[in-house]
This record gives sequence, structure tokens and C-alpha cells, in this order.
Amino acid sequence: MYEKFYDQLEKLGIVPVVVLEKVEDAEPMAHALMHAGMRSAEVTFRTACAAECIAAMRAAEPEMCVGAGTVLNNEQADRAIDAGAQFIVSPGYSEDVVSHCIELNVPVLPGCVTPSDITAAIAHGLHVTKFFPAAQYGGLATIKALAAPFVGHRFMPTGGVSTANVEEYLSCPAIAACGGTWMVKPALFADGDFSRVEQTAREAMDVVRKVRG
Repeated sequence: MYEKFYDQLEKLGIVPVVVLEKVEDAEPMAHALMHAGMRSAEVTFRTACAAECIAAMRAAEPEMCVGAGTVLNNEQADRAIDAGAQFIVSPGYSEDVVSHCIELNVPVLPGCVTPSDITAAIAHGLHVTKFFPAAQYGGLATIKALAAPFVGHRFMPTGGVSTANVEEYLSCPAIAACGGTWMVKPALFADGDFSRVEQTAREAMDVVRKVRG
């Protein structure tokens, strides 16, 4: 159903999970990530300005794949899509959100950490799901165990993914892409300087190129 999007995820390798408290930070964040070769962002709905930030990032970098994260209900999904979000990510499996996004033909990555979650997602034709929080649910070992019965299903682990383990994650065939915050932590740009974001994102993309060419 979303094969083009899944192919795009594979090429992206890493999707930064961005928390922005100010709309003014959206444009420089988009530029920093794109300059580093990280052509995507998952803007979380943990802040009041999330929808505005999605719109600002899309306007600043039209070639960037910008989605919305931490989407818990259809109202948030609609706000995100209206703002220009190109995909929706949920921390858990919500039948309402999944069905709503499918109806709107917007790619959705629900959080799935159990066989029941994955079964429900597959029933809707979803072949890639988020695995969150990855570290707390057993990380790569659990993903490999789940991938065995669910042949062909792939995961986007988020939560506990870092410079130290992203290469190992990306080397696993069951991983479509990794989500992470380490290159976009608020402390890196609290002073308004996004150069450290760009540097850290560039280093992360070096890993993607090393693993996937």
C-alpha cells in the first residue's frame, strides 16, 4: 500500500525525532538537517506549536520528508496533515488513527511491540511499524525474534537508539530505518546555533552510507 514511502524510509536510514518549543527554530532545524544529508524529520506533537513547525519546515525545505510524531488521536492527525505532514507516527497502536490515515491515504507508522500489535497492523496492509521504546522492549534481540514469524515485516526502532548502536540496528535486514533524538536534542541548539545539529546529523548519515551504501 505504501511501497513508495517504505522505499523512501529505506533510503533515509535515520529519521530524526524533533521536539521544538518555538516555531522560530523550525526553519534553521530543517536547513541544518538537509545540509547534513538527513532529508527527513518527525516533528512530535509534544508541544503546542508542532503543527506550525511542520508547516515551517515544509516551507523552508520543500524536498524534505516531514512527518508528525507522538500522534495519539485523529484530531492531532488532521492538524498534522493539514499542516503538510507527509506521514504519521504513533507511539502505540491506535485502531482509530491507523484507519483514519489509511482512509486519507497518508502513510502511518504505529508503535507495535507485541505479536498482537503487529498482527493488527498487517491486517491493515502495513508492512513497517515503529518499535518504541526500543531499549526498554529488548532492542534488536526482540526485533529479530518478532521478525522470524512475521516474515517480511520491518521495523523503525526509536528510543535508546544512538551513535553507539545505530550501525548495529541498520545492519539488521528487519530494520527499515531508525528513529532517534541524539542529533536534534534541544541542548544542541538552545543558543540558536544549529551547527552542532548539522555536525551530529552528518556523522549519523556517514553511518547510513557505510551500512547501506
